Amino acid sequence: MTLMASLLRPTTPTLHHNRMTISFPPLKPTSPNNLPFFTTRFKSNSAKCKAFLDNIPKDLLENTIYLNQFPVLRSGLVQFQRWGFLVFAGLTWVYLTARPGVLIGAIDAYLLAPLQLGLDNLTGRRNLKRTDFRIGDKLGEGSFGVVYSGVVVPKNGNIEEEEQKRGRSKATNLNVKSKDKVILKKVKVGIQKAEEFGDFEEWFNYRLSRAAPETCAEFLGSFVADKTNSQFIKGGKWLVWKFEGDRSLADYMKDRNFPSNLESIMFGSVLQGVDSSKRNALIIKQIMRQIITSLRKIHDTGIVHRDVKPANLVVTKRGQIKLIDFGAATDLRIGKNYVPNSTLLDPDYCPPELYVLPEETPNPPPEPIAALLSPILWQLNSPDLFDMYSAGIVLLQMAIPTLRSPAALKNFNLEVKTCRYDLNKWREYTRLRPDFQILDSDSGRGWDLATKLVCERGSLRRGRLSAADALRHPYFLLGGDQAAAVLSKLSLSRK
Repeated sequence: MTLMASLLRPTTPTLHHNRMTISFPPLKPTSPNNLPFFTTRFKSNSAKCKAFLDNIPKDLLENTIYLNQFPVLRSGLVQFQRWGFLVFAGLTWVYLTARPGVLIGAIDAYLLAPLQLGLDNLTGRRNLKRTDFRIGDKLGEGSFGVVYSGVVVPKNGNIEEEEQKRGRSKATNLNVKSKDKVILKKVKVGIQKAEEFGDFEEWFNYRLSRAAPETCAEFLGSFVADKTNSQFIKGGKWLVWKFEGDRSLADYMKDRNFPSNLESIMFGSVLQGVDSSKRNALIIKQIMRQIITSLRKIHDTGIVHRDVKPANLVVTKRGQIKLIDFGAATDLRIGKNYVPNSTLLDPDYCPPELYVLPEETPNPPPEPIAALLSPILWQLNSPDLFDMYSAGIVLLQMAIPTLRSPAALKNFNLEVKTCRYDLNKWREYTRLRPDFQILDSDSGRGWDLATKLVCERGSLRRGRLSAADALRHPYFLLGGDQAAAVLSKLSLSRK
């Protein structure tokens, strides 16, 4: 029987061979007009099909191996597929959760940020106005903004009428003891890129208020001045924070009594049973631990601050150290505020590489693509180490009194550059006569940490401790300097 004959049979034939059954549905009746076409077509192929089947050895057809004849093999294939899927899913999870956090970033951008916007609109936090605040004393000034103290005006208050009645000097000092004290930053008008950096700073403060709120002052929002007067320029932008403290670490370091002037703030009282040198070392250690812990948290979100220095570290009344001034920060998860061939830095605190990423790094693609590729970029370049060099300079300034003045710091930078950023060579070379007592205490752990922060990076863009690695450094181990006993007593007394 040929294959052609079987195809033209009106009934439904079956071909049986071992366990396999192939069924063909019955052909529908064809008209005589169509029959010549089919007969001509299938007759031309019937000989080829018969020749093909005749060439297959009968032994092969009779001894065909089926997978269901070997349960172990079939089970192994299923297990292999299952484990392959689990391995793929695991690797995908590791990639999406690796620094700088593609998955967490997506959740923040597409879920948490819209929720925050909606809640802020409901509570009025996104509807701040010029008349909601009374501006106080000027606290500081930077390249793109001026910082003031301020007070929230009561809802039934009229700031313009009160200023006219009391006069400007009295109005600024009104209600300074209120719990509603705030810090305001006026973005400079007419300065190139000032408005742009003001927008970036607002974005980063909202981002960190969701991702790492304990690292920075609580951000209340922004407003645009609706009129021009002695302090406001119409159209000028203002950023507002909850008052956390009006003195930075730089302010405390200007005092000759530093770091002892921070002892009661950091620990709640004067440490008893510890000599002054060890107390000073412990205070500096607590400050450094907070700085590096905050840096680790913001780095985990993909943000690099790029301007870590004492003036940008606020000391709260509870002894907390918080980062401020995120105008120069960059989010390398999506390329926010990042341009490859430009850099924002303070020359006294910036590392020798100058750029947070190599200059040849291409411009960031659209945000979803940039986020998806960011773990690769982060692993290849470790941009967080940019901030760690700056943290190392802060440690040296706190521990070595002769490095606290601007002139001495500039001389240090010139000398350490001559020594190719090798602190051990600089220590032998310098003419500044520094006092290394605090860094050399406790078996020189502080000095060892400084040498691993203030240094060049290797060919693989490593060679400097990350924030996570720095926190595991022996310098922060409490057993060797009586700190564990002191801190435990303090924690108990505070409770």
